[in-house]
Amino acid sequence: MAPVVYIAVIGGSEISPEVAAQAREVGRELARRGAVLLCGGLGGVMAAAAQGAREAGGVSLGILPDGDRRRANPFLTYSIATNLGHARNVLIAHSADALIAIDGSYGTVSEAAIALKLGKPVIALHVAWDLPGLQRAATPAEAAALAWEAASDQLPVAS
Repeated sequence: MAPVVYIAVIGGSEISPEVAAQAREVGRELARRGAVLLCGGLGGVMAAAAQGAREAGGVSLGILPDGDRRRANPFLTYSIATNLGHARNVLIAHSADALIAIDGSYGTVSEAAIALKLGKPVIALHVAWDLPGLQRAATPAEAAALAWEAASDQLPVAS
């Protein structure tokens, strides 16, 4: 059995229609490849990516900042209530094989920085900020392809 690839989609909770469309397409592309989509479980980029994954028949897992699963966006397959606030960003970074950052501000930067510190690949799409080690993508399809390839390189080899 092939190992499961987990790719986190991180980004802003208040986004433009253009960014929402990009996040939905990233979610669709990841689902088509068979990745489990991880996210913070709330609105904005997180909801749009989970919606795209659902539309393509994929699985999404939201790691929520609070203790109430009822706050999860309606497109998630599963949600985990952590009651950890922003500290849940560490769980997302550790759980993902690769991350795709779309838009976002301080919370997204913190997730990306933690992931990079852990040696995880982070692909940036439509972000205004920069971090050493960040890879840039021009389109949702390119972001998904780069993340899939990078995540696959991170997986243990089956014996």
